[in-house]
Amino acid sequence: MAAFKGYRGFPANTCVSVNEEVVHGIPGDRALVEGDIVSIDVGVKKDNYFGDGAATFAVGTISDEAQNLLEVTQLALMKGIEQAIAGHHLGDVSHAIQKCVEGMGFSVVRDLVGHGIGIQMHEDPQVPNYGSAGCGPLLVEGMVLAIEPMVTAGSWEVDTLDDNWTVVTKDRSLAAHFEHTVAICDQRAEILTQPGSRALRRL
Repeated sequence: MAAFKGYRGFPANTCVSVNEEVVHGIPGDRALVEGDIVSIDVGVKKDNYFGDGAATFAVGTISDEAQNLLEVTQLALMKGIEQAIAGHHLGDVSHAIQKCVEGMGFSVVRDLVGHGIGIQMHEDPQVPNYGSAGCGPLLVEGMVLAIEPMVTAGSWEVDTLDDNWTVVTKDRSLAAHFEHTVAICDQRAEILTQPGSRALRRL
């Protein structure tokens, strides 16, 4: 079942965020046009467990800046997941994301973070997209995290619109958002929200 509708009062099943909207956009009658980028964030509850995933998509042909933003954000997610291994620290994940993003000239949003996930949509620990390697909680096998870089083409600062949900970049620069739910394993993280994962096949 869809997990977002009614969660803390959110009015829709899916978060749809366009261009300068970072996260938590409420679907409406806004018409998409060539060149837009659109972030889709979905949550599901199945057998009392939650999963959370997001991706940002191009509408037709987009600018080089927008295309680069999408590619870097997705790469940053994978760099973070590579560090999500038992025996590493949470800061290793955060640092890998920040290093990838800022090394390519973009910014990571600091007011919003990833999170633990399981029998609740949001659990400890928080998963920032910036930080120092070797710091933070030790990752242990069996932990499940929602890792979700939120990246902007300008400043990392954000505002919330009058609907009390939609988060936008303060300078109205473009933003992208990619997210996977991952299980911490001994030698690698298993992506649970990727088509073909063992967890999905079991469902």
